[in-house]
Amino acid sequence: MSKTDKASPPDPTQNHILSALPAKDLERLLPDLKLVDMPLGWTLSESGDHVNFLHFPVSGIVSLIYVLEDGSSSEIALVGNEGMVGISIFMGGESMPSSTEVQSAGRAYRLSRQIMKREFALGGQLQHLALLYTQALICQTSQTAVCNQHHTLDQQLCRWLLMSVDRLHEDKLEITQEMIANLLGVRRESITQAAGRLQKEGLISYVRGRIKIENRAKLEARACECYEAVKLEYQRLLP
Repeated sequence: MSKTDKASPPDPTQNHILSALPAKDLERLLPDLKLVDMPLGWTLSESGDHVNFLHFPVSGIVSLIYVLEDGSSSEIALVGNEGMVGISIFMGGESMPSSTEVQSAGRAYRLSRQIMKREFALGGQLQHLALLYTQALICQTSQTAVCNQHHTLDQQLCRWLLMSVDRLHEDKLEITQEMIANLLGVRRESITQAAGRLQKEGLISYVRGRIKIENRAKLEARACECYEAVKLEYQRLLP
């Protein structure tokens, strides 16, 4: 591969929402789509912020995080290149009670609030896909709430790992146990113990902040029903 190829920007159609648009709709959007880097830990918006941009990730993962008054937090949803970040722009609420933070570094195409509202008013395919994606996202947040209440930490960790690698499209990710603990809303020691059990059983390997899925079939078997339920709903709504 040449240096020029390496420097080429990613195709916007690496984002599944953008790739599902009719050619004429995508061509209309292209001049207004701006490629931005999403460094690890970058906060796209805080809770209550007036959201000015919609982001279509082409790589990486963005976490939707709810923070309580005492400072404790928990992840309520993951967004990768299957979706978009900033749904309050077209849902009418102007802001969200959750914050959005980059969990795994990547890049995204950014679209301004004004352009998205223009597109939404046209009532075309982008509006249709945006509403379908919102329904899928609601499914994910609802299932996450049920999962956190009724399933074991081992099951939650398996679900979270599978959802993360699905969005990265590879069998490994770089993340510390402390970060996972913050996202799942538990103590770091609990994650250490749960990850240790999965590693002992040969499901994952974990070395210096790098987790690799060693046996996906067994990991899926150990995960609760929530992983499959969310996956099937996304496939149903956004094939």
